[in-house]
Amino acid sequence: MADAFAAKPRSVAAIAAAQVMVLALWFVSSAVATDLAAAGVSDAQLARLALAVQLGFALASLASAGLGLPDRVPPRRLFAAGAVLGAAANALLLILDPSGPGAVVARGLAGAAMAAVYPVGMKLAASWAKGDTGLLIGLLVGALTLGSASPHLFAFAGGVSWKLGVAAASLSAVAGAGVIFVAAVGPGHKPAGRFTPAAALDIWRLRGVRLATLGYLGHMWELYAMWAWIGAFLAASFAVSGLADAAAAAKLAAFTVVGAGAAGCVAAGWLADRLGRTAVTSAAMAVSGACCLAIGPLFGGPVAALVAVALVWGVAVVADSAQFSAAVAELAPPERVGALLTLQTAAGFLLTAVTIRLVPAWVDAVGWEWAFAPLAIGPALGVAAMLRLRAVPESAGLAGGRR
Repeated sequence: MADAFAAKPRSVAAIAAAQVMVLALWFVSSAVATDLAAAGVSDAQLARLALAVQLGFALASLASAGLGLPDRVPPRRLFAAGAVLGAAANALLLILDPSGPGAVVARGLAGAAMAAVYPVGMKLAASWAKGDTGLLIGLLVGALTLGSASPHLFAFAGGVSWKLGVAAASLSAVAGAGVIFVAAVGPGHKPAGRFTPAAALDIWRLRGVRLATLGYLGHMWELYAMWAWIGAFLAASFAVSGLADAAAAAKLAAFTVVGAGAAGCVAAGWLADRLGRTAVTSAAMAVSGACCLAIGPLFGGPVAALVAVALVWGVAVVADSAQFSAAVAELAPPERVGALLTLQTAAGFLLTAVTIRLVPAWVDAVGWEWAFAPLAIGPALGVAAMLRLRAVPESAGLAGGRR
């Protein structure tokens, strides 16, 4: 066992690096949104491109679990296949009309391919866990965060050509497919739990799992809508502020804001293993919810103040993400963990489709100044759920008794 864990640092680092590279595919359309808008793509079409990824991922995750793909296909091969297929689907944007239905289908296929990447990477990382589950899952969500931020950097480097950013993301994903084979499968690897309809009952019937999932849904109500639209918000605000080359500055700022969340994930994972999962998730959601309300009134104002609040939001909005999965893994019956995590993830990503679509509607109705404010509803309800979980006996099973 000691020899097996000697490979842990190399393997975890390789898994994280591969996740960063492949998950660059996630927010490609959001990162180049201002360039696509300048090329005549409507706000409604931009929203559809973002929605397609979420829906593709959620539905493919359920299908993968139902077919037992994580059991039938070696995890590294499944990860690599998802990375290559996602890169190919993303590259279709280079030849398709970005305002047409084909582009929406391509983004949906890219999201579906990532169902073989993100959950499988989490499972590979968890196979190395030994008293540090929260930290390892936090590290992988940090990799997801950095990967989600990278399209903004690619878009910035590509300048006025949005196609360069798209191509860079596909090349990054292909590289990630190779890097995953540097990692070994840990000694804690176990067959994935199969998704069954009965899991839908357990996710509500089991009080601890139900409360952890409600907290996760509150978190997801906010997270992906923020990630999808923060670049457009910053670009619009910088333009109103009169900042020179506002579009380029917004791309770089968006990368920094979203990417900053990676550090928050790792720090929150370390703290949650020591201070407790409900304590860390509640604190993170309280801060992120406050930022939902605070950032709007700064629209068009001093750039430094706006970016400062955005950076705090970027850290807090995702810091707690991994801990909801860790909580379900600790509170669910062992034979149900895989199915319940699959259902929790799918429900969360389906919910993100709602708020991603609603934000542009709110912009039309009340302007950017208040468009993010309704996102605060999710963290508020999430905090209530996690504080309730903290008060029930089931919470003794969290993080070795640290609630």
